[in-house]
Amino acid sequence: MNLLEKIKTLSIEYSEQVIAYRRHLHANPELSYQEFNTAKYVGEQLKSFGLQVETLATTGLVAEIKGKNPQKKTIALRADMDALPIHEANDVPYKSQNPGVMHACGHDVHTSSLLGTAKILETVKDQFEGTVRLIFQPGEEKNPGGASYMIRDGVLENPTPSGIIGQHVFPLLPAGKIGFKEGMYMASADEIYLKVIGKGGHGAAPDLAIDPIVIASHIIIALQQIISRNASPKQPTVLTFGNITGFGATNIIPNEVNIAGTFRAMNEEWRASGLAKIKKMAESIAEGMGGRCDVDISMGYPYLENNPSLTRRIKQAAQDYVGKENVVDIDITLGAEDFAYYSQVVPASFYRLGTRNDAKGITSYVHTPTFDIDEDALKIGPGLMAWMALQELAL
Repeated sequence: MNLLEKIKTLSIEYSEQVIAYRRHLHANPELSYQEFNTAKYVGEQLKSFGLQVETLATTGLVAEIKGKNPQKKTIALRADMDALPIHEANDVPYKSQNPGVMHACGHDVHTSSLLGTAKILETVKDQFEGTVRLIFQPGEEKNPGGASYMIRDGVLENPTPSGIIGQHVFPLLPAGKIGFKEGMYMASADEIYLKVIGKGGHGAAPDLAIDPIVIASHIIIALQQIISRNASPKQPTVLTFGNITGFGATNIIPNEVNIAGTFRAMNEEWRASGLAKIKKMAESIAEGMGGRCDVDISMGYPYLENNPSLTRRIKQAAQDYVGKENVVDIDITLGAEDFAYYSQVVPASFYRLGTRNDAKGITSYVHTPTFDIDEDALKIGPGLMAWMALQELAL
């Protein structure tokens, strides 16, 4: 049996255990930078494979699998471990036991899959040269991004890996399909917080107040013009406000209104320009209407560019593993990922693992209360990543 067939066989053989990992993680989700029990659980599994585990960034973990001649080359593989503040609506045996917290973005899948990859690679370590670095990071869902802390603590040093590969679930692709995009792939993501300050009063006497709700409404509408009248059609970008709070009443004009949103871009020059325009316009509109707007911009993740050469190579590895007919090209997205930080340091590629199954009713998108996956994807994911890593080490 050649190495490719051996890895495929092990991926199927270990899949029941990988699904068990995933279900445990799904039932016990933890929010960003609070992944203490998750890290403990993952660490215990890695140690059970005979691996040494190092803690970085408080709740992040790193382990290495050393083949023959381990100094020859190092490749890094990454998974994220945090969950989202969403109350799960699924009625499944592995439903979240932590009310209001859910693995609605598939990080339980990423982590369990990488554990499976680790188990496979440890089994075949006498059949490859080099070192595979396993990165289990915290805080992908919350600024400034756990990847930035892992890099700060040296995860890409001693030695610097030749590249890094990341995997993410993709509910738009059926289980069994794998998606790739060379070059620019995901957007930068900055958080916008606006505090519109007026003067509260009685709803029947607006002339005696400065209505922050009216000011806020003008600001929200006007800021959309920054996109429609300033952004180049060649530069995908979006500005979305998803939260507005005023805490007034039918007859009460509040003192202030708070607005929160996100600005996404795929060009650093436009990103800086757009953020400056948002700040200036919001402040000017509020002042012109007799109020004030305090603008707080939380700088988030940079854009993600998949290294073309690395992406082409792992795409070919995927075609070898699942067949050319099951490997597809995917489009750019204005979603964001802190995996982008790694891509600023070493060649990086971020690919998509299909998890959809229409026949089983598994169709919900990420970040929704009904998100789930076809667990058949976990028969493929661990072996696929192991094969990609070994193909890179073989170069």
